[in-house]
Amino acid sequence: MLYPLIWMLVSSLRPNDEIFRRTGILLTTFEAGNYTHGWNALAFPFSHYLLNSAVLVVGAVVGNLASCSLAAYAFARVNFRFKRTLFAIMLLTIMLPIHVIIVPQYIAFSELGLINTFWPLLLPKFLATDAFYIFLMVQFIRAIPREVDEAARIDGCGHWRIYWQIIMPLMRPALATAAVFTFIASWNEFFSALIYLTSPDMFTVPIALRTFIDSQGQSNWGSMFSMSILSLIPVFFAFLFGQKFLVKGIATTGGK
Repeated sequence: MLYPLIWMLVSSLRPNDEIFRRTGILLTTFEAGNYTHGWNALAFPFSHYLLNSAVLVVGAVVGNLASCSLAAYAFARVNFRFKRTLFAIMLLTIMLPIHVIIVPQYIAFSELGLINTFWPLLLPKFLATDAFYIFLMVQFIRAIPREVDEAARIDGCGHWRIYWQIIMPLMRPALATAAVFTFIASWNEFFSALIYLTSPDMFTVPIALRTFIDSQGQSNWGSMFSMSILSLIPVFFAFLFGQKFLVKGIATTGGK
């Protein structure tokens, strides 16, 4: 499982003409210039694309945590008409691939003049469109005894205070799990970013890495591999620091 990553790391330190001639992981030549060349090889320094991805990731994480937790609280604690039907419809959207709705979404955002902005990638996150995270949080909230809510209502708390002051602090493992998954998914988002972002100054890291590959000429594999290694560092640290919350959140969402 780790061999492709090790091979990519070793290849990022090899000259271009040796990358595919040597399939092993023993490093015989050292080409550190791939990193300096890759950093400045595109229209903007690679830090520009890292910043674009960071802005997108922060907005996606905040939007998902806020909207999905509110929707999950409503499904788990609030009684309203057609609750079970709407919950079932929400779960069905998990099986709906993005490719089915990308065309009508693109037309809608085009009519709003939002193409080549981050809004098509961020706005759905603030509208609770990721059903998986809603289901994850619903299961976690259902495991919290309702006696906690009843005690808060005796003290005069409404739904908003129960959600913000009681439920939210208790569901930190589920929130951390959703945050890590959203971080990784948004950082690696390629298809939607390729559709909506058209100018180089708006490119995120996956789109910038794609520009290293030239389908008609010579591709700069060494620079691409070196920047790929750098782009993996945020994902590695996100998983490293969120691993205990991932295990705890997934383990407790099915418990009663």
